[in-house]
Amino acid sequence: MSDAVKESETLSAKVQRLAWASEVVNSLKEEMDGLQASGSLIIPLEPGGWWHQYVCQQHHTELLFDPSVADAMQFHCPHGCVVEGAEYRGAWLVYKHQQLARIALQAAAVYAGLRDYAYAELSKRLIVEYAVQFPLYPVHPDAQPWMLKGRAFHQALTESIWSTTLIRAYVLLLDEGVVFSADEQRKVDTFLHLLEESMRAYRGILIHERNNAENNYTAWLNASLACVYAARGERQELEALVEAEGGFRHHLSIGVKPDQLEFEGSTYYHVFVLRAYLIFAEMAKRCEKDLYACEGSQGQSMRGMVEALAELADDQGVLPALHDGPMERLPYAREIAEVAELGLSHYAVEGLVPILREAYRQMDSADGSRCGLEALLYGATVSVAISHSSLAKPRGSKLWLASGFVVGRQAGNPLSFLVDFGEHGGAHGHLDKLHVTLMHKDQTLTPDFGVVPYGSTLRPWFGETASHNTVSLGGKSQAEHTGRCLRFDQTEASTYAWLQSDMAYVGCRLNRHLLLTSDWLLDWFEVTLMSEDSQSIEWWMHPIVAPQSKELKDLSFADKVQYPPIHIQPNLPELPIVGRFSPDAWNVGMTYLLRDSVQIHQTALVLPGQELLTIQTPGNSIDPCVPLTALLHRQMGKHASFIHVYRVGARAMLGLLAKDHLDITADGHTTTVQFLPEQGLLMV
Repeated sequence: MSDAVKESETLSAKVQRLAWASEVVNSLKEEMDGLQASGSLIIPLEPGGWWHQYVCQQHHTELLFDPSVADAMQFHCPHGCVVEGAEYRGAWLVYKHQQLARIALQAAAVYAGLRDYAYAELSKRLIVEYAVQFPLYPVHPDAQPWMLKGRAFHQALTESIWSTTLIRAYVLLLDEGVVFSADEQRKVDTFLHLLEESMRAYRGILIHERNNAENNYTAWLNASLACVYAARGERQELEALVEAEGGFRHHLSIGVKPDQLEFEGSTYYHVFVLRAYLIFAEMAKRCEKDLYACEGSQGQSMRGMVEALAELADDQGVLPALHDGPMERLPYAREIAEVAELGLSHYAVEGLVPILREAYRQMDSADGSRCGLEALLYGATVSVAISHSSLAKPRGSKLWLASGFVVGRQAGNPLSFLVDFGEHGGAHGHLDKLHVTLMHKDQTLTPDFGVVPYGSTLRPWFGETASHNTVSLGGKSQAEHTGRCLRFDQTEASTYAWLQSDMAYVGCRLNRHLLLTSDWLLDWFEVTLMSEDSQSIEWWMHPIVAPQSKELKDLSFADKVQYPPIHIQPNLPELPIVGRFSPDAWNVGMTYLLRDSVQIHQTALVLPGQELLTIQTPGNSIDPCVPLTALLHRQMGKHASFIHVYRVGARAMLGLLAKDHLDITADGHTTTVQFLPEQGLLMV
């Protein structure tokens, strides 16, 4: 048999054929045995709230959830805080309801793999109990006004996601020959009927009353309805939903850009919507309708969406946290694993393998091998080892012109870059145009830090310009706007991207030039003000480790009077200035020590009137209370040139021969780069 599992292969056959599947199914069985012994698998009679409120307001970290606890009124922060309150209770209930739906699916999968009927009974019990309880949940009276209100949760969105998990468990049991009694079936049928009514009503509000069919909610309302129709064998209703306004094909056409990225420019919501599409396609397949090759009106497709993920990820398989979304979170890792396994199975996209390995690492697999429910259900190959053929074909650069992202890669250089220049991204966008992520093949140096749960009072910080690797003006964040790519070239000698914005601030033009050769990366950022008044022009960089430099000195007490903390907005913490680089140095050298002793060297050209400082900022969105050290390169005036070069091995030196001619010297070899206003950067 080939390496890939045939679509008709049962879980029992997979467990017998693949060693990893046998290990995973037994691990899942042991996990459920422990949960049953703890008495925690009891469905709550209360509906869930909004999960984003499950966050410590002191440390801004997600609160801990213990799946072995049956009920809770106190909730613990990783840093030792204990909190109470209705909003925390409601958020905890979301986690509990989602856990129990997952256990229903997990138990069905374990039964399918091992044929131990006790797990079929567990799955069936949870499904039927929820079927009985669902009609008793009211349309949520405590939901916030902006929400599309659900019944079992504050949000209809959460309800739709939860329901797809329950129904996937139900249809898997049916596939495996499990019989529901007449009374049990009546209860399930009532649940499916009420769920269908709810989802159809929610779609009507979103698509027709709010005129917001492209919303990511729509994809999940569609997926929930597809599950209902598949569970009842209603092919005609499912086919109508494929072609309806706001239906599968229409949403694919309006919710995804022609370059295959979800319209909000968020990696998290890209995965989120893609997962809903794949569930819909899974249910359509049950009704003998194949949607895996379905395309939107401009060629949008699920294949294109998984290929985009393979292009976006860094070399370790870490997906960038563009716009709103977590950097790392267990439920998100599971979602990535599901999408990547299905993408690998249906489309054979080898570039998903590093993403899979990273997802499994975040799911507590030390070596990135398969683990968890997603592996058992959707894994379809002998292993997730990275093939020699894929290693032999390094990825090239990629421009997503419609979405506004560009990745620069160059053969021979372990460094690469990712720039955001596109649309704001609606409610999930950040004020971050011309933000650059600098990556090394072993670890990303300046990632986008994502966002904390939305209920945190620190959430606004993660959307501000100063929290990104770009330029701010006068201490204020950029306006919501769209930039542009003026030039993008890749040759054997270099990769070059010229990005521009003239709507971030009134009367201000931003030009970022990134030139990547096999030896170094040049970042030349030009800022021009057309107004008569000088302003503070601020270039920000947020590395994951603090820079090391002989020219960096901690501020003395007297210095701190001259350099007061930076205020971004009233409700956010002050940003203390903690260090200053020597004002006498033009070529300021810094080193960053990454994992496996990797060293990245940065050289900043500090021109007259400029200063280079270090700033203490909140940490990343995983744990914001662990502070980080940012670089601030700033100048008062109406024009500024911020010129930096990055190199692995040893630092490069910069020499400005004239305002439009720059020498870069590395290992005794000098390259001259010329800046031409109409053409950008040219290597002479």
